[in-house]
Amino acid sequence: MPRYFLELSYRGSRFNGWQSQTGGGSVQQEVERALSVILADRTAVVGAGRTDSGVHASFYVLHFDTDRSETVEGPDFIYHLDSILCHDVSALRIYRVADDAHARFDAVARQYRYYICNRKNPFLQGIATYWRGDLDIALMNEAAALLLRTEHFASFAKTGSDNKTDICRVTEARWRKAGDISVFTITADRFLRNMVRSIVGTLIDVGRGKITVERFGDIIEGRDRRLAGTSAPAEGLYLNDIRYDTHKIGI
Repeated sequence: MPRYFLELSYRGSRFNGWQSQTGGGSVQQEVERALSVILADRTAVVGAGRTDSGVHASFYVLHFDTDRSETVEGPDFIYHLDSILCHDVSALRIYRVADDAHARFDAVARQYRYYICNRKNPFLQGIATYWRGDLDIALMNEAAALLLRTEHFASFAKTGSDNKTDICRVTEARWRKAGDISVFTITADRFLRNMVRSIVGTLIDVGRGKITVERFGDIIEGRDRRLAGTSAPAEGLYLNDIRYDTHKIGI
């Protein structure tokens, strides 16, 4: 049966994360509902990974199988799917891939961004984290650079997670500031559960002078979640990009 990749964006504020769960309220269940309506058949999807409750995605990828190729490849499919999806989810693009392509396992890199606003702004409520006071972005970038020198991230993994390994390869970790907004961008081949929010919370401790850059390095080396800072709120976090080897997935 033909397989398709579907690209989405969603605001996670009212969802209990991506993954389907008892009681509903997940992005996955909303997408499956909409696809099942437009394809007139119960349609299950497999996502590129989990996002926690309240976390957003400006770019997300899932795959599903269907023999309704004429419908899926029609010029108005995205338009009609968007009409069925709730206002917090938007369909961006759909394309056919190899029958064994996998939205999660074939991803070679993912990128997250975290947004902080240092001024109360009602228009950013729920989509950026409000932090009153100044943060030393230069020191935060100095500390963030240490993330590129290690492969072990146990200090930033959610306690009790069923990770088989704490090894991740971070290729980008930097802050930039534009007016009232500070943005942290981090790219890696994989992420542990709660990893980005734990890193951001600990980097905020560096930026406000609670810990030094050297201490941040010690926290990394300690490989113990109890050493790191409090996780930053979910509302400021976005899954921003997912990258694939196009030859491997057949496009």
